[in-house]
Amino acid sequence: MPLKSVNQPALSLRYVCAVLWMLLFAIFPHNALAKEQVALAITEIALSDLPQEGRDVFRQIHAGVPFTHEKDGSVFGNRERLLPLQKRGYYREYTVRTPWLKNRGKRRIVCGGFQVVKPDTCYYTADHYASFRKIVP
Repeated sequence: MPLKSVNQPALSLRYVCAVLWMLLFAIFPHNALAKEQVALAITEIALSDLPQEGRDVFRQIHAGVPFTHEKDGSVFGNRERLLPLQKRGYYREYTVRTPWLKNRGKRRIVCGGFQVVKPDTCYYTADHYASFRKIVP
């Protein structure tokens, strides 16, 4: 029976780690191509086509006025990865009130940019982050 080399377990561990890293990057791409692919899947919506409550929230975001809901202005993590990939803290979420509901409902505006009052771009979702449409002012 041949003797095992002392380095064999370390070599196996390196191999397993390398394979895991390759799988991780295959599943969760963090490159420019992935950002472009995500961005291409998002349709646009004119500001004038948003519900009145959405237009009001959009204007409030750009005016820097306080919001009603505690979560408004909080960091949106983009866990669904439906928006272009950015560093944490880039996206913030805002509630678009639904008149007949007493809770926050499903409608949101998510804005991206590191200046809260001057976001680079904003997106509207009517289905609680299942889909997004880029708002075109």
